[in-house]
Amino acid sequence: MSVVLAEKSRVTLDGETLTLEQVVAVARYGAKVELHPMAKEKVLRSREYVDQLIEGNRTVYGITTGFGKFSDVLISKDDAKTLQRNLIMSHATGVGDALSPEIVRVILLLRANALAKGFSGIRLSTLQTLINVLNAGIVPFIPEKGSLGASGDLAPLSHMVLVLLGEGEAFYKERRMSGREALAQASIEPVVLEGKEGLALINGTQVMTAIAALAVWDAEILCESANITAALTLEALEGILNAFDPKIHAVRPHPGQMDVAKHIRHLTEGSTFAADQQHPRVQDAYALRCVAQVHGPSKEAVAYVKKVVEIEINSATDNPLIFPEEDAVLSGGNFHGQPIALAMDFLGIAMAELANIAERRLERLVNPSLSGLPAFLTPNGGLNSGFMIVQYSAASLVSENKVLAHPASVDSIPSSANQEDHVSMGTIAARKARTIIENTGHVLGMELLAACQGLDLRTGKEERQFGKGSEAAYRLLRTKVTPLGEDRVMYTDINIAKELISSGKIANAVRFEFARNAH
Repeated sequence: MSVVLAEKSRVTLDGETLTLEQVVAVARYGAKVELHPMAKEKVLRSREYVDQLIEGNRTVYGITTGFGKFSDVLISKDDAKTLQRNLIMSHATGVGDALSPEIVRVILLLRANALAKGFSGIRLSTLQTLINVLNAGIVPFIPEKGSLGASGDLAPLSHMVLVLLGEGEAFYKERRMSGREALAQASIEPVVLEGKEGLALINGTQVMTAIAALAVWDAEILCESANITAALTLEALEGILNAFDPKIHAVRPHPGQMDVAKHIRHLTEGSTFAADQQHPRVQDAYALRCVAQVHGPSKEAVAYVKKVVEIEINSATDNPLIFPEEDAVLSGGNFHGQPIALAMDFLGIAMAELANIAERRLERLVNPSLSGLPAFLTPNGGLNSGFMIVQYSAASLVSENKVLAHPASVDSIPSSANQEDHVSMGTIAARKARTIIENTGHVLGMELLAACQGLDLRTGKEERQFGKGSEAAYRLLRTKVTPLGEDRVMYTDINIAKELISSGKIANAVRFEFARNAH
């Protein structure tokens, strides 16, 4: 996985081949979006079939009937447009803070990609307007709360569609304004919905999946970064490297565990701080000795979640689905968010564990009874508190993560007069996982600061050699944050370290160093 992407690349949507790299390029680097010619053909065929259904007054859910419990109420051809507009107006019931602009951009992208598959019956002009809004930089105001995760993300997606209609609110050119004003400033005509189109736009899992896509991308970076901070802590605590001997991991051959052990050995290669068995101490505490056994399963969990997300971003998740070649409109349940719900609960637990063990390593760094270093990593303790409260903050974040890691997917509340009697809560699971990832990035940033401070305190005694990989991480941090002498405001240091971790800059610095040495 590359954590650096080219800006302003172009993404072509065909409904089948969208990648996480492309999602991130659109979300964070301003990549523009266009439709593949074959996708246009599929959309046109699907829409032609829907028009035939409407003209023929055939009874089809969501096209000539009401929604949910009202699926047995027939709607006339003359009321088809009103039905779709009313759907959007009535379903825009989200509350809470706005989803971030990067998440909203992904929502627009994923909804467009799902519609590009040609199973939703939307007009090509409406789909193109959705893409135009994305490319223009209009960010619909979408409240973060209000989705049950089945039938899809109805409430938040309705807020997205409001802006296409010239209703609702949006952010444009760093200003919050009405949807109509945003469209006017971008020279985009509002959409007047035809039959099936409102349902096609809001019945799907794109909100939970947008959050999930960015979350799993960031989680991959944290998994790699956590190995680096662990290696630095091993060196600062003069850890024993025998625990990472490949013979140990070959007899319990979980791929993630073996990969992490290999990575730690690579990172610490050549270190004069960490070494094989150090008499009279023969083994370390679990927070050091079991890094591979804890980080490895988290790495494997992220790989599983990534597969789920990669399938979902290229799926048709609305209802009903249109199959013109088979002369069929089929009602089903692809809008149900259970795949994402379970995956996001799993991701949250996996990331919480990275923070849990990192905080325990941080505690060992600041505790003089365990570290052999000055208390709280300050050379003049008492007058200075050093890293004392950094560990407090890490403990607070870890505790919050434990609350957030309770699975959302085990809950369900019936809705729509018990017609929709089992729901996924997938969007709640995704939001929780994203918060856990944010918290974990901070904890790893705190460990990075403390480990490098510990190394500085040890190198002050004699000249010693860092590991080949850990040195690159240490030097990058020291270009941004100086060693702590006298007490100073710490939150700025924490924010800098967290950004180095979460952006992938620390991981990239280490990769670059490995590549340079390989040549």
